[in-house]
Formats: sequence, structure tokens, C-alpha cells
Amino acid sequence: MMKYDVVIVGSGLAGVVFAERFANILNKKVLIIEKRDHFGGNLYDYYNNDGILLHKYGPHIFRTDKKDIWDYLNNYTQWHFYQHQVVANIKGFKVPFPINLDTYNILFNENFSQSQFEEKLKSFKFTDNPKNAEESVINQVGEYLYDTFFKHYTIKQWGKHPTELHADTVARVPVRTDKENRYFFHKYQGLPQNGYTNMMKNMVANKNISIMTNTDYKDIIDDIEYDQMIYTGPLDYFFDHKYGELEYRSLRFEERTYDKESFQSHSVVNYPNNYDYTRITEYKKLTGQVHHKTTVHYEYPQDFDKSLNEPYYPILDDKNKPLKEKYLEEASKLSNVLFMGRLAEYRYYAMDELIEDCLKVFEEKFL
Repeated sequence: MMKYDVVIVGSGLAGVVFAERFANILNKKVLIIEKRDHFGGNLYDYYNNDGILLHKYGPHIFRTDKKDIWDYLNNYTQWHFYQHQVVANIKGFKVPFPINLDTYNILFNENFSQSQFEEKLKSFKFTDNPKNAEESVINQVGEYLYDTFFKHYTIKQWGKHPTELHADTVARVPVRTDKENRYFFHKYQGLPQNGYTNMMKNMVANKNISIMTNTDYKDIIDDIEYDQMIYTGPLDYFFDHKYGELEYRSLRFEERTYDKESFQSHSVVNYPNNYDYTRITEYKKLTGQVHHKTTVHYEYPQDFDKSLNEPYYPILDDKNKPLKEKYLEEASKLSNVLFMGRLAEYRYYAMDELIEDCLKVFEEKFL
């Protein structure tokens, strides 16, 4: 019988933060169990055969306004400072996204001032309680911009018409009334200089932490003696899908390497219409890597199939929200299992929010 103080299911960011805290602060013996063949969860990055650093599961840009969160990660990495900008391919134009004043003026061949654009946006509002995602977006940007940027992109991304999705799915459509074209406004922004995998390995570089990959925790958990489990895997999987399966959207990435230094104008170009893929990411423009070749990912949303791909996005609709609550109610009854993270809580997390919540919960429950 193996003995550990803490078993952590999943080696993504939530699991790694808890492992680091238990080992470094409380000197606990920790076992991380990872189902996939690599460490790092969806933050896993690696060098491809051409030596270009890629994010296996799509682009991740760290950002936060919290100095304590930034300082926490500074213990484990140096940073490539980076300000994210995205453009969308619309009718042959590369226009700023999120929508801003320039976006509107380019598409409508106008010369609106900021105040005129603000008034135009106000005129689109028709309800205080949008019934679905379609109404939520039209309420904020009007029908033309909804059709141009969101309708077809949403159908590709979610596999559902926006009228089928809960309004919360798009509750905060980002619209800027000035010419600001940065995607994020956070005080601290960047990517780990040597990659996320390197940063996370530094976080668990403690003799008290053991890691098992290629292992389903259910196959070995009966042979382990432990006091506390931190579970970061799919919420419904823990309970053997007893109430039914929660739905996710997944992604497929098509990797292409080109024998030239640059492929596109920005690190990310969105394709709302006309193409099966939703965006193209050029990783060198994210990481700052210098290389004579460049590698891009074409990103294709698809249905989640646990035998074929990974779960990415919880689907917030009238079927899954009550199912989620049933499982969370079951989870709350377990005194020695803590459910944390995107999959275990069936919710979207920004990285800084997740770190903040993990550190707070650790302090409140275990110190």
C-alpha cells in the first residue's frame, strides 16, 4: 500500500499550485496522478521537430492585475513580456478584435468619433434580460456586427446556434469605444520565458512530490493510503456519470510549419466566417522566439469525444447547468476531496483567477 498525505488528480495549473503549497509550506508528501502522457495539463508546451515552441492545446497568455499572483509565479519563471493583439479577417479586411472604434469605421466606411460610437451602441439595447446568447450580443452591438463577428463564429465554436446557448455564455462581449487594440488591459502580461511546462516543473521541484503520468487515478486509488485528495479532473467522471454526462466542446489543431520567418501579421487572426477553422495562431509571435521557420496552428472546434480528444469548454445551457449543480451538491458532501479547477467545477477560469482561488482555498482550509 502506497502512502501519501495528499493525492492530486491532474497535473494542470490547479493541481500544480496545490502540490507546491502542500510540499513547500506544509512539508506534506504529495502524489500527482496524470491521465495523459505528459505533465502540465492544457498548459503543456513543447518544441516541435523544427525546434519551435508550441502550446499543444492552443495559445495561452498569462495576465493579471494582482501583484501577489504575479510575484508568486516570479518565483518559478522569468517572463517574455507580451501585449496581445488580435485581428479578424472580415471581407478581406484585417480589422481589430475585440470590436473598437476603428473596427466600426473600417467596416461601415464611417468616421465616427468616440462619442458617436458610444451613442450608436446605446441605440442597440432593447432588453435588460436577454433570453439567449443571440439576444445578449445583439443587445450590445446590433444585428450587423452580431452577424459579422459572432453568429457564425459561435456556431463553429459551440456547434449550436446562439439561440440555444445561455446568455451568460457571451455576457461580456468585449467592445471598446476608443481605438485601443490590445486584447487585454491587465497590468501584468506575458508568457513564461522558457515555456509553461518549464515553469510548472519548477513549481513541483520538491523531493516530497511524486508524479505519475499515463495513469487513470481510478486504476490505482484503492492501493493508495492518503488523507486528502485534490481532484481537478472532469466533475462527472469522478461520480461515474451517475446523473449523465456533462457536455463540452473540444478542439483540433492542425500544425503547419513554413520555411519563412513570418506567416501572418499578428500572433492570432480570427476567421468568423467562410472557413471551418476559427483562428490561426503563429506561436513565435507569442513567445518571441527567433527562428528562420515558423509554425502555426489552424484551430477547428469539434464535439467532445472522450476516446478521441480533450474537453475544453463547458457548455452553459439549460441541460448542463442543472446537471452541474447536482454533481457539485454531491461533491460538497465529501470531506476529504476538494474539487478545484475548470473541469472539476465545470466553469471557465482565467489563469490568474484559478491561481488566486487555489491559494485562497489552501490558506483557508489547510493552514
